[in-house]
Amino acid sequence: MSQTPTLNTPYHTQIADGIAELIINRPPVNALDSVSQLALAKEIDALGQNDAVRVIIIRSEGRGFCAGVDIKELDANPDLIVVVNHANYETFRAVHRNPKPVIVAVHGFVLGGGIGIAGAADILVASECATFGVPEVDRGAMGGAAHLQRMFPVQKVRHMYFTGEAITAADAYRLGAVEKLVPHKDQLREAALGIARKIAAKSPAMIQIAKESLNGIEDGNLEDKYRWEQGFTLQAYLHPESAETRRAFVEKRNAKF
Repeated sequence: MSQTPTLNTPYHTQIADGIAELIINRPPVNALDSVSQLALAKEIDALGQNDAVRVIIIRSEGRGFCAGVDIKELDANPDLIVVVNHANYETFRAVHRNPKPVIVAVHGFVLGGGIGIAGAADILVASECATFGVPEVDRGAMGGAAHLQRMFPVQKVRHMYFTGEAITAADAYRLGAVEKLVPHKDQLREAALGIARKIAAKSPAMIQIAKESLNGIEDGNLEDKYRWEQGFTLQAYLHPESAETRRAFVEKRNAKF
């Protein structure tokens, strides 16, 4: 099965030997608007229900994995925040609660919603050029910390969140978030496939039972934690300083407070 990307379905999928590859491709930076993100969530859910699929790989084309939500969409229509929140929630849930293991392979920038996808994954592989960041405070929003905290220790998450500073793939590997680190992004696909083939060779029923069990023993409920964060995203968006951060981003200037 293969699907060609369009404006509102910025991905294509391919399935072979029990492995589904979902490739995000929305130039220039793979920032996802609300419509395209909901389409992505539906595709991930569909792959999870496909009997021909035993394991899912999510990766991207272009300069980086994912820059998160489309800030320009929200700047033009702030009322879409509720829709965008819903789209984010559905995408991250589709990864984390998918009955099949999900491997996420990242390169370049992994920001905002990209962190949500990576943090919801079962296994993460990265090229050395990858960086992980949450510029939410600088964009007048909240969210993503629940998924980031699934990857990194609490104090590291808070430093990243309060300062907006990114972490390198090498540090992410050192801290245990990244399972496999490769020198070049051209090696990412084969690294992910190598892990996927090992999983696909095992009993599908046992793997699905294992994933449900592992999700159940995590500390807290990831989706509930993210819902908590989203309430603060709405609170932030109602503040005038939030609008200034988005306007400054679109106008490519420093925000004034």
